[in-house]
Amino acid sequence: MRCRPFRCEGAMDFKNTYEDPVRAEAYSRLEFPGTYYLAFRDVPSVFTRHAAGGRALDLGCGSGRSTRFLCRHGFSAAGADISEDMIRRARALDPGGDYTLIGEGDLGAFGDGTFDLVLSMFTFDNVPTWETKLKLFGEIRRVLKKAAVFVNVVSSPEIYRHEWASFTTKDFPENANARTGDRVLIVNTDIEDPRPVEDVIWFDEDYREIYRRTGFEVIERLEPLGREDEGIAWVNETRIAPWVIYVLGSG
Repeated sequence: MRCRPFRCEGAMDFKNTYEDPVRAEAYSRLEFPGTYYLAFRDVPSVFTRHAAGGRALDLGCGSGRSTRFLCRHGFSAAGADISEDMIRRARALDPGGDYTLIGEGDLGAFGDGTFDLVLSMFTFDNVPTWETKLKLFGEIRRVLKKAAVFVNVVSSPEIYRHEWASFTTKDFPENANARTGDRVLIVNTDIEDPRPVEDVIWFDEDYREIYRRTGFEVIERLEPLGREDEGIAWVNETRIAPWVIYVLGSG
């Protein structure tokens, strides 16, 4: 494994953003503004090409934004998250929805071969160690049906180095020197809370190493860019991709 000892052993004091009730409340009201729009815009076409329907798991569902997104695109979707507060918010916003509280790296609530699709929107930006990532990817592969698809949407390392319609990083020049496993800071300007969010940066070659070790194959990799005709005041989004969409086959 090509990671340094500190990064492999993990940052035990890393705090998940969504465990903060004030921040959780702010994020629960977000839908698809600004830069977030690009994370979701191309995902329906991915569904059409690789997983047109069936049973889906939204891993790291938060308050259920992406779970509801799955349902609108023809899936019978279940949401799962490690944050009790976010699961409570998801159930309040969507009383008829299916939301499950899970432990870190543990999908034991779901049986083998349960899902036709697993979708993860930004979840792995908040999973700090190689060990936990490997365990969770292994669990994802277990709960997928044979030949099913995992769509993993993550922050591009570039998002922590530039300015965006929905984010600012200008006060954190140290982000430019971050390597896989390092903590980075970013401010979401679409919410009222001005405090920086702490994420974990992860680079393409290291995601690919995790995929290889857990038996996933990269079927498709997308870097969505903004278009001038979309009516959004893009900053760098038309030339630098803030997100990466990995489409993974489970074999």
